[in-house]
Amino acid sequence: MKLIVLAAGFATRLYPLTLKVPKALLPIGPVKNSSEKLLIDHVLDAASGITGINQVHIVANALFFDQFDAWAKNRQTDQDSPAIDLLNDGATDENKRLGAVGDLQFAIKERSIDDDIAVIAGDNLFSQPLTGFAEYCRTKHAPVVGVYDVGDIRLVPKYSAVKKQSDGLITFFEEKPPKPDTTLVAIALYYYPRHVLPLIKEYLDSGNNPDHSGRLIQWLYSRARCYAWPVPGTWLDVGSPETLEAARQMFGCENSLSSTNRNP
Repeated sequence: MKLIVLAAGFATRLYPLTLKVPKALLPIGPVKNSSEKLLIDHVLDAASGITGINQVHIVANALFFDQFDAWAKNRQTDQDSPAIDLLNDGATDENKRLGAVGDLQFAIKERSIDDDIAVIAGDNLFSQPLTGFAEYCRTKHAPVVGVYDVGDIRLVPKYSAVKKQSDGLITFFEEKPPKPDTTLVAIALYYYPRHVLPLIKEYLDSGNNPDHSGRLIQWLYSRARCYAWPVPGTWLDVGSPETLEAARQMFGCENSLSSTNRNP
């Protein structure tokens, strides 16, 4: 199985912090060996719970590619960690971005991937490893999306509303619903078995939204059986100053602005 980490966004909601540093390379903490762990380090730590990964592909944009390259070269890993492959999607600013689904297809095409894939957005933070995800996905042999109960229906319009059966089969999926009636949301954690990969290209070739990865699942679940996997522990979508602060509080970053957790 291949892991694709989508980290090519420009994080405009975090300006000025992300004008010169990509969001995935922002320090989150804690301090270890005189340096703070970065957001991307936490993403990969969580992904270590996904068994069977033999290659990690990280998609970055052209503006910040050199910073990702420096990070990858200096990253300390154990001998059993899968190799990291960086891809440059060529985007130099927000107006030229390929979008999340566009970057996913770019990686598949650029590396001629013909394998099952797991996909994680580079700004999704998990409090614990994603243990059990791969095993669940392999039993379904169908697309799977991670889900999380945000507990407050007012937060759901920012995400994707999901309803599922007891076996995890998705029966309803709506990206950014205006009037949700569930607090269960989809997050940017996906599994696509090899036989489904051509449908990603079909989705894009049909003129569908390349930017929001949830739109792909919304399109896909009416065409193929898709399943939901409840994410263990705490999940944060680090997309605003408030959620960045909550992430730093969670992991004890020295750059945290306050000592009080904020609701993401």
